[in-house]
Amino acid sequence: MYRQILLVIDLTQDSVAIARRAQELAERCGARLELLHVVEFVSVDPLGETLMPAVQMEDELLEHARKRLVALAEQLGIAASACRVENGNVKAEIMRVARERHADLIILGSRERHGPSAFVNLTEDTVLHAAPCDVLAIRAGRA
Repeated sequence: MYRQILLVIDLTQDSVAIARRAQELAERCGARLELLHVVEFVSVDPLGETLMPAVQMEDELLEHARKRLVALAEQLGIAASACRVENGNVKAEIMRVARERHADLIILGSRERHGPSAFVNLTEDTVLHAAPCDVLAIRAGRA
């Protein structure tokens, strides 16, 4: 079955429930579970005179995300060493980490879409079609 599961966490209110489902699956499969959160930083003023404040803001966002991800892992009894926070394009980073870690399953949350948002290429759609392995989407709010 699965040996290396990559759980993509967005650190929203649904993250704990989704992580619990992923953890249960990993335990049943005897698989290693790794948690990944990607920070996609977009500078507020890309034409600003100095990059220093933007770099500091990005570092602060990354550190805050690390703390939140480790706290979530602790709540689930998962070692902090199983947590990764990356920065960059969310879709590209998920694919990169999945390949790098030889994941054979990617788990992520999925949200219902209504109206015009149903036509937007969301992260879960891209991951589903580009992943080097199986993908499991857990409905947020129903986990």
